[in-house]
Amino acid sequence: MDGVTEVLHARFTDHVYPMHAHDAWTVLIIDDGVVRYDLDRHRRGAFGELVTVLPPHVPHNGGAAGAGGFRKRVLYLEAGRLPADAVGPSVDHPGFADAALRAMISRLHDVVAVPGERMHAESLLAVVRRELLLHLGRDTTGPEPGPGVAHRLRDLLEDRVVAGLPLAEAGRLLHVDPAHLVRSFHRTFGMAPHRYLTSRRVDLARRLILTGQPLPAVATASGFYDQSHLTRHFRRILGISPGRYARTR
Repeated sequence: MDGVTEVLHARFTDHVYPMHAHDAWTVLIIDDGVVRYDLDRHRRGAFGELVTVLPPHVPHNGGAAGAGGFRKRVLYLEAGRLPADAVGPSVDHPGFADAALRAMISRLHDVVAVPGERMHAESLLAVVRRELLLHLGRDTTGPEPGPGVAHRLRDLLEDRVVAGLPLAEAGRLLHVDPAHLVRSFHRTFGMAPHRYLTSRRVDLARRLILTGQPLPAVATASGFYDQSHLTRHFRRILGISPGRYARTR
């Protein structure tokens, strides 16, 4: 996914990271245990609801603070995803308590590698990036757009129900930061752009099922990754599986 160089899920018991550095931003959440690390000659900790952001090219180490080890999830973001002048603030205050942002990052981990959930992951990443900028005292996303941008995004989605539309491309076409697109769309229509696109695909799939087409073909023709992807969202929205729906047509 654009902007993400690597995703890491790991559990450590005895291993201790020596001093090292990355060429990407490290966005770290801890699911179990406590991590102690040194950053710029200061002793730090990562645990609980803290979101930890370590800048590129700044050495750090890391190890468990207790005998039970730790379990972590990490997003490595391309260096350009956050501005260079955010390095100083992230060195001074690499960890901050934000339960809502942590939950959003956790959800991003859940969907980032799920086939067919690209726009969902892109939407989460855009909002996560904006929240990180705000925590680091930097906001380069510009002013909030007017309500018309949500309708223009909806029109773009309608034109690409099957093919889909990367959020970054939508931002370029509408000249609006992706995070603002997500917020404006949700504020106007009461749902995220990826939810709207998925609902339209389910609607298309429902109509194709009524023509008697086999479900694998329906899934592909309506923009889903495969039949299981179709089934998951079809049941969530309509309360019935595609197979049962086909049998009752």
